[in-house]
Amino acid sequence: MTATNADDNEKVFVTGIAGFLGSHLADAFLEDGYEVAGNDTFVGGYESNIPEDAEFHHINCRDVWEMKEAMADADIVYHTAALAYEGLSVFSPARINQSIYQSTSATLAAAADVGVDRFVYCSSMSRYGENETPFTEDMEPQPQDPYAVSKVAGEEMVELMADIHGFEHVIAVPHNIIGPRQRYDDPFRNVAAIFINRMLQGKQPIIYGDGEQKRCFTFVQDNVRPLQKLAHYDNVTGEVINIGPDDEFITINQLAETIADILDFELDPIYKPDRPQEVKLANCSADKARELLDYRTEYTLRDGLEEMVEWIDDRGAKEFDYHIECEIVNEQTPDTWTNELI
Repeated sequence: MTATNADDNEKVFVTGIAGFLGSHLADAFLEDGYEVAGNDTFVGGYESNIPEDAEFHHINCRDVWEMKEAMADADIVYHTAALAYEGLSVFSPARINQSIYQSTSATLAAAADVGVDRFVYCSSMSRYGENETPFTEDMEPQPQDPYAVSKVAGEEMVELMADIHGFEHVIAVPHNIIGPRQRYDDPFRNVAAIFINRMLQGKQPIIYGDGEQKRCFTFVQDNVRPLQKLAHYDNVTGEVINIGPDDEFITINQLAETIADILDFELDPIYKPDRPQEVKLANCSADKARELLDYRTEYTLRDGLEEMVEWIDDRGAKEFDYHIECEIVNEQTPDTWTNELI
């Protein structure tokens, strides 16, 4: 293992630097003395998230030539950019595939051409699908929706390109991250943020199915610290590593109850039909991260939600922005989207 502090003005390039995870990661590397650059299109993030000292490029990951120019002197690339719309991908597969697989392919082409040393790919817990919980990294991926299919295909492209062109790679599997800077006016993703935004407007949370789907949620800083180590640790090269907690495995109903308790909100959720292909139980083992990265959490779920509530409340509740059009509209498409009910 090696230290995570910068050596010889090393430069980290972060795709999706205006996004939730990307901006926090960029901040952490700047604090440790790295040069940091990144790109974004603001489809899923906020311009205000971009760190002041980072070099910013307003370009799309799919533009190979502009990406080559932007990351020309980068040593390490973190590919965090993605439209992380797992549920929506069932109804907008083309748009989500562009954002995940095509963007990953172009980013890899640029990284290989400029000769980066290491490429860290942020995959998704959706790779595991209906596997038995807790999910472990040695399980065969079982993607259940177009988003997960694209993420797994991206992993395979990362491995292939790294092998051919001689750069190191790591596949990180962060999952269900919450905290300040997360987009909370997006009706298609970020369940905790949606719940908070609605409750701050005096509206009941909308829950799909019976609400007994179970997830673990991780506060963003508990995710950033182990992710940073992937820049230089020797023992992670070529590995797939889950990064997120395996305790506090809670239902969506319990998530709503916790947020309502923080806000002193009288809870009476609105229940809607199940969304197609939604996995009922999704929980990753953190054993490998504990072994290789000394992973541990410092925030409880309630701690993280309280910080998130404070941040959203300070910024002010917002009307939801239906900024991505459903490509497929039929009897299975949630009416919360087609009728803009969230």
